[in-house]
Order: sequence, then structure tokens, then C-alpha cells
Amino acid sequence: MVSQGSAPSLLEALNSDFLACKICLEQLRAPKTLPCLHTYCQDCLAQLAEDGHLRCPECRETVPVPPAGVAAFKTNFFVNGLLDLVRARAGGDLRAGKPACALCPLMGGASAGGPATARCLDCADDLCQACADGHRCTRQTHTHRVVDLVGYRAGWYDEEARERQAAQCPQHPGEALRFLCQPCSQLLCRECRLDPHLDHPCLPLAEAVRARRPGLEELLAGVDNNLAELEASRMTEKEALARLREQAARVGTQVEEAAEAVLRALLAQKQEVLGQLRAHVEAAEEAARERLGELEGREQVAREAAAFARRVLSLGREAEILSLEGAIAQRLRQLQGCPWMPGPTPCLLPQLELHPGLLDKNCHLLRLSFEEQQSQKDGGKDGAGTKGCDKTQSWREDGTQTEKHGGIQPQSRDGAQTPKEDRAQTPQEDGAQTPKAEIAKTPQEDGTQTPKEARAQTPQEEGGALTPRGGRSNKKKKFKGRLKSVSREPSPAPGPHLEGSGLLPRPVFSCSFPTRMPGDKRSPRITGLCPFGPREILVADEQNRALKRFSLNGDYKGAVPVPEGCSPCSVAALQGAVAFSASARLYLISPDGEVQWRRALSLSQASHAVAAMPSGDRVAVSVSGHVEVYNMEGSLATRFIPGGKANRGLRALVFLTTSPEGNFVGSDWQQNSVVVCDGLGQVVGEYRGPGLHGCQPGSVSVDKKGYIFLTLREVNKVVILDPKGSLLGDFLTAYHGLEKPRVTTMVDGRYLVVSLSNGTIHVFRVRSPDS
Repeated sequence: MVSQGSAPSLLEALNSDFLACKICLEQLRAPKTLPCLHTYCQDCLAQLAEDGHLRCPECRETVPVPPAGVAAFKTNFFVNGLLDLVRARAGGDLRAGKPACALCPLMGGASAGGPATARCLDCADDLCQACADGHRCTRQTHTHRVVDLVGYRAGWYDEEARERQAAQCPQHPGEALRFLCQPCSQLLCRECRLDPHLDHPCLPLAEAVRARRPGLEELLAGVDNNLAELEASRMTEKEALARLREQAARVGTQVEEAAEAVLRALLAQKQEVLGQLRAHVEAAEEAARERLGELEGREQVAREAAAFARRVLSLGREAEILSLEGAIAQRLRQLQGCPWMPGPTPCLLPQLELHPGLLDKNCHLLRLSFEEQQSQKDGGKDGAGTKGCDKTQSWREDGTQTEKHGGIQPQSRDGAQTPKEDRAQTPQEDGAQTPKAEIAKTPQEDGTQTPKEARAQTPQEEGGALTPRGGRSNKKKKFKGRLKSVSREPSPAPGPHLEGSGLLPRPVFSCSFPTRMPGDKRSPRITGLCPFGPREILVADEQNRALKRFSLNGDYKGAVPVPEGCSPCSVAALQGAVAFSASARLYLISPDGEVQWRRALSLSQASHAVAAMPSGDRVAVSVSGHVEVYNMEGSLATRFIPGGKANRGLRALVFLTTSPEGNFVGSDWQQNSVVVCDGLGQVVGEYRGPGLHGCQPGSVSVDKKGYIFLTLREVNKVVILDPKGSLLGDFLTAYHGLEKPRVTTMVDGRYLVVSLSNGTIHVFRVRSPDS
């Protein structure tokens, strides 16, 4: 039996799209049922028939068309009955917008009957009040069910009308189908029963249904069981997909951690090798300076003696020459007898030796392998942490491999597994493990170690012994890690000021989200970012002429209305107001979009950088080589030229919140440098070195400790500088998903928000070395 919960009601069948053709999307006309039990209009099926076949539009099953055409498909009497009920509820003959009586024209000869007020469910006729009263009084119709027409139209009597409804014979209009021919399985009326089915055994419809219903219900129960199994299989498939996604996310995280660990280890090695290089160069320079001083002294003494002898020989008289001849000869012999060179000059030129794996395109540090997912029962035997996990393999240098469920671990030469999280293993000759990658140590002259934050320690070939600084190892050091070749140009090494200062801040990925909203007509072009309230940012979308608000989690918070026709470029948030530049104007608007004032700017500059001062009550804008500062009333508070040079073009501008003097940083695209100025415009520091890779400096941001983050769009990098403008190294690269970064901003002094050229925003937490 069909369960009560799965049996649809008549009201649902009448009110749903069950009676609509899925091809023409209109009410079914001459409904025909395909063998797959999908019903369509006869004319619609005729349009789909091709080469004696048609494909069901819903289940895509190919069905052969009978030789007589689509009209030979089974007529769906069930749908026809529901359609008759729907048409009857909608009304038949109308007069002045009201249904007319169906019996009055037959009785009085009138062309149209009176207004109908009742309906006979057995005759399916609308009746006026007089005909309805008479209908109840005749011998043939006194048992008929006559109901109020308004209630019938409202659907109160649908179930009762459906019970009294009779299917009409398509061959003999007016005759109801009453019998089932058992050999032919065909429905018959009384006329059909006489010929040609007179000799065939026939059953009344009610008796035939009673005989055949159990078989159909048994088949239906079997299909219900199949449905339960299909649902269970579908849930199992969903669970397997969820486990796959969970495992993929876990392995992806492990890949990121392993790659970051290797990169940190490589960075530690880079700093250690560069430290040794600097120490060697400093020692060689000191020795060379001593030798040069000694040579210059000897050269000066010899020159003075030779000059004195030449002067005496050329200007002295005979007596004077002979009187000094002994002293001069003795001095010249003495100078000739002294060695001119203090000894053999050592010429130890540094050479970098790379492990072949660094340049081998076929060398992979990380690889994946896959195994068939285990069922929940089998997975439970292996432990909760290994259910449905993929095996991962790590290759050793000797060609062997190790397997581990649920992640990827880089291996050293001897196959030792690297620690998780912040620990990174540097490949060594003997497989010795380095300390944490964040704790960088460098060997000292006396063999002691500096504090954890300041140095980088790298074990050497012989048992991890440390080579004294400035000295040389007995054996050549080589990188033994198996790293994939990377064609990224690194930034120059940090300067000597990093000695003893610890590692640089490093990024921790927080989230990523798109900025395109449903109402946007074009792809976003983000030209400005700024903090806006607690853990929110304001995004200037120049292409869609909008200022959009987002949370740091990527939730869209609405928009700040801008004046019509304005395309915001750079943006800054002040106390209860928003400042932005558009074309050659500076606007100050309220959060609800009301324009408080606008100021005209120079037309000679394509874009104008805008920045809010730390006090929050003034806004600065770069204009043709100088900086103008406006107060909340729109008055020009001050104006200065950075460094006294009018040929500067500040492309980006940001103030240092850690500086009480109001220092600010700007990227100068004309001078191709990053300039740090005090509140009066005097240059405090400037960087234009090779760390810019020949690129024009882009957007700048500053964290709570004063570190400067500079965007280099052409090389997909964000580099970090100290508060004085000296380059410290790379902060973000293409490894962090940067693809043409455009604008950055710092939120709460510890979240770096980076926008890409495609409108995507990445959020990174700036993790300081001492955290």
C-alpha cells in the first residue's frame, strides 16, 4: 500500500503544474501518455516525432512511435478527468459574465437559459434554481447530488464530484466507459461492448480495479523499496563527496603548510648564506684596507726620498751634492732593499653552489597518490582519523617513498618527516633537522649562539657543526633539498640593519571574496580601498561607479551613495564622512551620500591619491607634485612639496599612525621610488633600489608597527620596508595567490587587504615575529 504521506491529494493535483504540458507549458490538450508515464499534448508529441522515434523531454528516454502515429499512444483518462473537473469549476456557457442554466433551453425553447445557481454532480450540468428544484423531484434524477454553484466553484465538492465523474468513451460521445475487456485490456462503453467485444469476457470497472489493484500495489511497493535504496545510495554518494572535499581541504592545507615550511627553511638558508657572504666581504675589505694603507705609506716614503734626491741632483751645487751623497745613497739603498709587497695577497672569491634539484624540472618535493575510498564500516576499523582518506607519498632522494594518510610531508634525504605547523626541515648531508623556521640562528666567532629571534642556524655537513663566521668550512656546502625550479626574481637581500632584529612579519591567509554584485553591469575595477568602521572596508569600484562596503569576511554590507556620474578613484574614511577623488575633483560626502563639499584639482594628473590623517579630521590629496591638506569644512589647511621637489608624482599616499610628527609615505611614480616624509614635507627616507625590479611603485599601506607594505603589480609582489623606507624583503608573492595586485589597505593595523585586477580581494593577517 502507498503510505499516506506519499499519496497526493486531489487539491494538490488540481492546483499544481501536474495538468500542464512540459513542452508548451500550457494546459494539456488531448493528453497522451508515453511508456515512461510522462504525459504531453498530442500535437506537441507530433512535433517531437522524428524517424519513427521521439525522445521524452523529461527523462530523455527514446520511445518508438506507433505505426498509426502519436494518436495511438494511450489516452490519459486520469488527466482528462481532472481537466474536466477544472473546466467545470472555471465555468461553461456564460451570459453577461454569469453561468447559464443548461436545461432551460431544452424545456422552454429559449436560445439561452437563466442564470445558474446550482450544479448536478452526476449530470455535470449547471442549473437555475427552478430546474434544480425540479431535478430533485423526478424519478430518474432524485438521487443525483445537486450542490450550490458558488461552493462548487470554490472547490468545496471536488472530492465528491471526482467520485461521481465518469470517463467518456472517445468512440461514442455521451456514453460512459463501464467495462474492461480482459483479453484486449481495453475500456468499453455499452456500445463498444456489443461489437466487436461481444464474445470477449468483460468485467465491470469496479470489479476489474479490485482484481488488478493488488498487483499494481505490489509493483509500487517494489519501486518504493528501490527508491529507498536509491536515496540511501545518494546519501552515501553525498557523504563520500563531502569526505573527499574535507580530505582535499585538509591535504590542501598541509600542502600550504609544507610549502611554507620549505620556503621558510630556504629563506633561513638564504639569510645565513648572505650573512656569511657579508662577513667574508667585510673581513676581506678590512684586510685589503690594511694592506692598502701599508702600501700607500711605503709609496709615500719612496716618492719623497726620490723627489729629494732629484731635487738635490738638479738644483744642488757640486759641494752640496757631494756633502749629501752618502746620506742619499744610504737611504736609496735602504729603500731598494725593503720588500715592496707585504706578502701574497689572498684572492678568495665567493662562489654559489646550488643543488641540482633546484634547477631540475622533473624534481618534485610534493606528490599525491590516490586510493579507493573505504566504506564507513571499513574506515571505522582503521580509526576515526583515516576514514576515506587518500594516501600521500613522499619521495626520498634514493628513489624510495613513504606513505601517510591524510596529508603531504616534505622529506629530507634520509626520509625523516618534517614537523608540522611552524617547523621546517632544511635538507642536510646527514639529514639533521633544523630548529623552527621562525627561529633563525647564525653561528658566531666564538661558537656561541645569538637570541632566537635574531639569527639563522644551518647545520653543516659534519654532524651539524657550525662554521665560524668569516671562516671557511673544510668541505663545500650544498643544498640537499629537492625543490621544484621557480622562475621568480627574488628581492635583494635585507641590509645589515636586520642583524639582531628577528624575522620579518609574515602573512597568514584569512579569506578571499569577489566584489562583483548582482547589480553590477561591468567587471569591477578596484582603484581605492580604506578601512570603514570596525572590521569593514570601503571599496572604490571605478568601473561601476560605486563605493561598496564589505566585512573582512567578505559579507556585503551595502554601498555609500555617490553623486551621479562620479567614478570614485581613491577613497579615505574620516570622522563621520568619506573623501574620494573622481576625475579632477575631491569630494567629501556623508555615509548616506550627501555631498558636503567638492574641490577642483589639477587636470594635469590622471589620478589623485587620497589619505586620511591619523587625527581623522583632515584629508590629504596629491596634486601635481605637491600635497594639499583640507579640513572637514573644506578649507585648505596646508600645502607642501615633498622634499622640495616639484617633479614628484605621488601615486599612492598613506600616513604613519605610529608617527606623532604626522609622517607619511608615498609611491613616487615619476622618480620611481618610495619616499617617507615628515609632516612638513621633508624627506626622512627614500628607496629606489633594485628591490623595485624596475617597476613603478604602486599602492602603499602601513601596519601598527610602522612597517610599509608596497605593491609591485608587474611582478605580482608586495614587499615590506621599515619605517625609514629601507627594503626588508618580500611579504606576498605569486605563491600567495597574487595575480596583478592593484590596491592595498591596512585594517586595525594587522589585516592587509589586497585587491586584484579581476576584482577579487584577499585578506591576510600580518603576523609579527614576536607573536
